[in-house]
Amino acid sequence: MRHAVSFNLIAIMFMTAGVAAQDDFERWAPLKDPFPSTGGGGTMIHDYDPVVAHGKCTTNFRAIEPDGTVYRNAIVFEAVATQGGVLCTNGSWRSLDGSATGTTPFRVFIKDGVKRGSAE
Repeated sequence: MRHAVSFNLIAIMFMTAGVAAQDDFERWAPLKDPFPSTGGGGTMIHDYDPVVAHGKCTTNFRAIEPDGTVYRNAIVFEAVATQGGVLCTNGSWRSLDGSATGTTPFRVFIKDGVKRGSAE
């Protein structure tokens, strides 16, 4: 009996930790144009305006390096309904010229027309 109580308490602790750890997406800062790339190095992201359709969030954007070099890219995220809005997560980007691809930790939350972003 004592073990059953212990396991139940552990299970409740994990469930509570999961709820507490869930992001409050409406606390994320609104997206600004431009904003710093998650890749660092002073690269700035311009024209980032995700649109939700068919279970995906998509946008074309420009990554501009400090020396002025411009890279034109597109990104596709999974769109997940949550907290009364849409979370764009698990993003995969590609250069429009086909020379590069990658993923990003960046996520976008869209609710009531406001777009918020976070790389955490």
